[in-house]
Amino acid sequence: MVLSLINFLTACLRRQQQQQQQQCSASSSDRKGSDVSGRKEGLLWYKDVGQHLFGEYSMAVVQANNLLEDQSQIESGPLTSLHDGPHATFVGVYDGHGGPETSRYICDNLFQHLKRFASEHKSMSVEVIRKAYQATEEGFLSVVTKHWPVNPQIAAVGSCCLVGVICSGTLYVANLGDSRAVLGRVVRATGEVLAIQLSSEHNVAIESVRQEMHSLHPDDSKIVVLKHNVWRVKGLIQVSRSIGDAYLKKAEFNKEPLYTKFRLRETFKTPILSSDPSISVHELQEHDQFLVFASDGLWEHLSNQDAVDIVQNNPHNGIARRLIKAALQEAAKKREMRYSDLKKIDRGVRRHFHDDITVVVVFLDSNLVSRASSVKGPPLSVRGGGIPVPSRTLSPFADPTGT
Repeated sequence: MVLSLINFLTACLRRQQQQQQQQCSASSSDRKGSDVSGRKEGLLWYKDVGQHLFGEYSMAVVQANNLLEDQSQIESGPLTSLHDGPHATFVGVYDGHGGPETSRYICDNLFQHLKRFASEHKSMSVEVIRKAYQATEEGFLSVVTKHWPVNPQIAAVGSCCLVGVICSGTLYVANLGDSRAVLGRVVRATGEVLAIQLSSEHNVAIESVRQEMHSLHPDDSKIVVLKHNVWRVKGLIQVSRSIGDAYLKKAEFNKEPLYTKFRLRETFKTPILSSDPSISVHELQEHDQFLVFASDGLWEHLSNQDAVDIVQNNPHNGIARRLIKAALQEAAKKREMRYSDLKKIDRGVRRHFHDDITVVVVFLDSNLVSRASSVKGPPLSVRGGGIPVPSRTLSPFADPTGT
């Protein structure tokens, strides 16, 4: 009996050691990263350089929130199963608020919807993109309906949603919220590279957005409120358009057991926030050099031209990481601290110094863009990374008003 007990304990110890070795191996692998999935250094994830259909790209994400609320992806290759169907590069930056659920849902579903509608239409168009956004919004609201009885705070989770699609020499940019897409375009006469903002933003800090909200809700004098020196929709949230945020789109989700701080005193019949994206279309030219897609965490610290100058004056390899470093250096400077000290601050506390920041830089090879209809390549799919958390994690105590 004693011998059996010893054998049992030995087996248990051996199994525990094997598990520890596997965990160490996985941890080491995470630290080293890989060329395919990117690399990690503390709160920073990066993919320094890769190849999409029409040139190179670089991605980076730095986490500030306790749970990473930013999600991002780049997809490149065929949009449909048709032999002669369109090929494209798709970029998505999803800046979540109130928790990571909405941004994760978008990352899992939006591109799939886009491919489905592109297949139905046998082409890429503004209508295809708009339908993909609508299907994503409806899908997430169904998730809220399903989880409301057990996790009602999911009604206060939402996300901004910035998308770029390069297809057949045309660039489509769609946006909800305050992430931003900026084009770097060379001026032939001088050789300088100008920053051209391609996305429209929906943040009530912008006077025209406040005016839009007043025109859409003429009977509500308090549709936009200045609270603690910050303009907010109903005193709650800065963005006027998003995916999710069901508590400001359907009155059935703006009641108990939703936390009191999110509940409005009066009911509403029409959605307060919109999920209809602003979409612009641009025919790419030979002098269009690169695109910078980023969540507002970057633009809080760098101007459009600052970002374009950094990209233009540095190597492609690691440029997204370089942009994040420049933003963090500015954030440290504003708090009169050293960049090296800022990097030592852990997630959660780090949010007091800067937001999650996601950057995707897409370079445009004019030779490849000009013959877009004949350019083919293997499918590419990369997602921006961060500290992994359980897929079902809900963050009920997160504050969605931070956006």
